[in-house]
Order: sequence, then C-alpha cells, then structure tokens
Amino acid sequence: MIKQIEIDGVPALLSPATGPGHAGLAFRVGSADEPPARRGITHLIEHLALFSTGVADYHYNGATGVEYTFFHMHGSADELGEFLTAVCSSLRDLPMHRLAVEKDLLRAEAQGRNTGAASQMALWRHGARDYGLPSYPEWGLPAITEDDLRDWVQRFFTRENAVLWVAGDEVPAGLRLDLATGVRRKPPAMSSALPVTPAWFAGSSNVLVWDALVPRAPESAVFAGVLERVMFRELRQEGGLSYAANAVYEPFGVDQGQVTAVADALADKQGAVVGAFVDVLAGLRVGRVDEADVAAVIKKQTEALRHAEEQGARLPGQAFNLLSGRAVLGADEVADGLRAVTAAEVARVAAHAWGTGLMMTPQSRADWAGFTAAPTRSEEAVRGTGFRSLDTPGEKLIIGSDGVSIVAEDNCATVRFDDCAIVRAWPDGGRQFVGTDGIMVLVEPTLHENGADAVRRLDALIPPAARVDQPARDPARIPQPEPAPVAGSPGPAAPEQRTRAGVVRRIVIFVVVALVGLAMASRVGYELSTGLVDLSTGLIGLTVALGVAGVCVAGAVTTVRHARRR
Repeated sequence: MIKQIEIDGVPALLSPATGPGHAGLAFRVGSADEPPARRGITHLIEHLALFSTGVADYHYNGATGVEYTFFHMHGSADELGEFLTAVCSSLRDLPMHRLAVEKDLLRAEAQGRNTGAASQMALWRHGARDYGLPSYPEWGLPAITEDDLRDWVQRFFTRENAVLWVAGDEVPAGLRLDLATGVRRKPPAMSSALPVTPAWFAGSSNVLVWDALVPRAPESAVFAGVLERVMFRELRQEGGLSYAANAVYEPFGVDQGQVTAVADALADKQGAVVGAFVDVLAGLRVGRVDEADVAAVIKKQTEALRHAEEQGARLPGQAFNLLSGRAVLGADEVADGLRAVTAAEVARVAAHAWGTGLMMTPQSRADWAGFTAAPTRSEEAVRGTGFRSLDTPGEKLIIGSDGVSIVAEDNCATVRFDDCAIVRAWPDGGRQFVGTDGIMVLVEPTLHENGADAVRRLDALIPPAARVDQPARDPARIPQPEPAPVAGSPGPAAPEQRTRAGVVRRIVIFVVVALVGLAMASRVGYELSTGLVDLSTGLIGLTVALGVAGVCVAGAVTTVRHARRR
C-alpha cells in the first residue's frame, strides 16, 4: 500500500518493503527537455550533485532519462536521509570547480556506453529535438557555462518539480529537502520527423527494430507481451530465423506509450525475418490473437507486479506518474486493469500500432509491406552562392541567406538557419549543421573551392544560440581532397577516370557471365539432343542458363545507359 505525504513541500510516496531500505528523489526533467545546443546539461548536473555526497560504502547513484532524472540509494534509514539531504544541498550550490572534470568524465562515459540496436529509432521518429535527442551524443557539453547550470537548476530542480519515494514505513529522521521554489514542468510535446507512417529505413546491422506509439493503457502493456510471445514462437521456435526476439512497453508523458520490438537476423535471412515479422503484426492487427497468449501475459505481468510491490520496486514508476500528472495507483488497481484486458482490445492496440509504426530493417526494404520510406534527404536546396567540391564530382555547397545545402547529382541536404538545432564548429573551419528534422550538412573548407570564404560567410549567419565551439581536431582527422597524380608517374586516378574504370569493369563482368550462361545453354542443348539428360531436367537447366545470360546482358546495357547520363 503506497502512502502519500509531503516533506518540505515535496510530494512523497512511502511503501513498506522487504529487503534493504532504499529511497530516491526524482525530478521531471530529462534529455527531451534540453535544447540541442545544450545536450547533456541535465546529465552534467546529476554528476555535479552526486560529487558532494563523497565516497560511501552504501550503494548510490543517479540516472538521467528521457523525461526524468533521479537520485537513489540503498542503505539504512540514517544513510538514506544523509544522502538525499546532501544531494539537495549540492543542487542549491553546485561544485562549479568540478565543471571541466565532470565534462571529461561524461565524454569518457559516452565512449564506453553500449547504445543498443534501437538507439537510432528516436532520431528517425522525432529528429534532433525533444524525444529524438537521446539518439544524439551530448554535443552541447563544451558550450555549457556555470550560468547555464544555475538557470537549469532553477527551472527544473525545484521542490514543486520533484517527488520523493521511500521504501519503508517512515521518512528517515533528519531528512531535509532544501530545494529552490519553482513550478511543476509538464512533459514536452512529442514532435515527429515522419511525414507518413507506417515508415521504414534501412539499418546498418543484422537486426530488425520496430517501434510504435500506442495509448498509455493496460491493453498496450499486454499487447507488448503478446507480441513478444508470438515473435518468439514464429521467428525462433518455428521459423528458426531469429535467436533473440523480444518486445517491451514503455509509458511516455501523460497519455502516450511506446512498444519496441527487436529481432536479430543472419545475413542470409534478413528478408525472411522482415517478412515473418510483418506477418506477425498483420495477424495480430486483424484479430488473430490467441486467448491463451493473452492469459499467459496477464498472469506473468500481475506476478511481476506482486513481486515489485513487495520489494518497493513500483515506487519509482509511481513517482514518475505523479510528476507527469497521473494518479498514483496501487498494485491491486493495476492488476485489476490488466485482468480486464481482452483479446479484442489487444487486436485494437495492434491495429493502432501498425498505423504509427517505424521499422529499421536489417539492410533490406519494407515498402512491399505498406511501409513508406522515411525521409533521407531534403526536398529542396537553398538559393545562394555555390562552392564546387574538390573531392566529389558534381557536388556543390550552397550558402544562402536562409540556410546551407549540400547538393549532389541524386541527393540534397538542407539545414535552414531558423530550423537549426545545433552547429558544431571546429577551429580549423569545419562546421556541422544539424536541422531539427535530423538532416545534417557537414562543411569542410578543405574540400571545397574557396572553402575559407565559405566558412566566413557561414559564421556571419549561424544563429549564436545554436553554435557550439569544439576542441581542436587532430590534424590527421581533418579531411583532405585526394591529390592529383604527378604527370608521367603513377598515382590515384581522377574521379572521372575512376568512374569510367568502374563502368568498364562492370560491363566486362556482365559480358563474361553472359557468355558463360550461353555456353551452359549450348551444353544443355547438346545433352538434350543426344539424350544424355531427361527432358524435364534439361529444360530446367536451359531456362536457368538463358536467364543468367539475359540478366547479364540487360545489366550491361543499363550500365552503358547510366554512364552516358553521367
């Protein structure tokens, strides 16, 4: 039974629990609240606040998530009170002398972090803003100042924007939550970088990832469990296509949830995994939901709920509920909601999820299944001054009064200054523009004609709030155009020569394979005429050989036509 009280103006949740005592202090602020050019500021404050707690024998830590940041520890009642009191005191007066050190520690932490297969999903769904920012590194760290930190604490780390939870019968004696006064901050609005859903994009690994926005409700949690059971049965047990096949449900904001499914795939079974997963979704959304699966999932989730209640593990989630504006629910209420879920409701969630879905395919396509390709390029370039590429034939940098574009023969990337999330600026002149839609434009003065002039123009137009100056790069990492070969000596071929050589190689390969196919057809024809093979076997061999030859001839013709266009 969760009890609600108030400590120093901070709402608090208490619940008896077995095992070691633990407590936490949560704030309604996370990476989704951060400006892209200050990405990492919440995590930095978390580190600074924990520094003042010193070295202790008990377990304590902090965590910065998408919507919430919290500090928690396990220990005795006295240790709990001492720890949380110290955290609040530190938030009132951050140890700014640690700023440079903690920035370095965050960069070191990022290098060792395993982002996981689904790490890029938020970027493709939301872009470089709000709920898409967890996909991006903490690029804003170099620009964060002491004033930025004080302002962020004053806005978000306040008693009105906090909730305390304690797994125990009473509040630790001596606990003081000395926090600044502020207001409760609502979760940010969820943006979208997808013009149409369901959508797909090709990943770079042998993993399929699919996520979908669903209502925040018990039936959505049950749907995730049913989806996992069916995936395991169809993709692993019966199909032998995936070893790992799982799905999870995560609530967001006040009334939104997200289901994420992951399935691995061998290189030669990627298409089969996509097809099998689409079939699983299709079956669920048209109502093929097994009552036995629903019952098994409900039983599993209610049992997990009971164990979590006994150990006080439900308290953080209920604290987050309170921070987002939702009611605190007892375990019995949640269990009753789960038990009331029907197979028909699961099917309705599946249908809703299909319509909002985003799939990262394992290097294959999904448009055949009704998914629309997620945008990978901009619709148009800006109007302005062009700067020819010294490295890529046909590519041009365009700088206009309203934005910057990189335009090539079959691609266009544009970031407009009034829609610019962040600009990373290096001392050598390199500039990386990131639009809120996730499109990036990288400007390297060494790779463009009159590159230094191009950077001077850009620097006069970059929105000051979006610019983040970066440390100097290792000279070896500054890109350089390929040097032209010295006359009369061997050296790298010019781009046009490399392209022409590649075309010739492809044509030769097509012709050789076509000739092999024709030779095979001739051999099979001879064996048919002399009775060395039976009719059915001979016809199959003849068809395959002629098919190979035909495909290769068509490939050679197409290659020639494309070369003429270039």
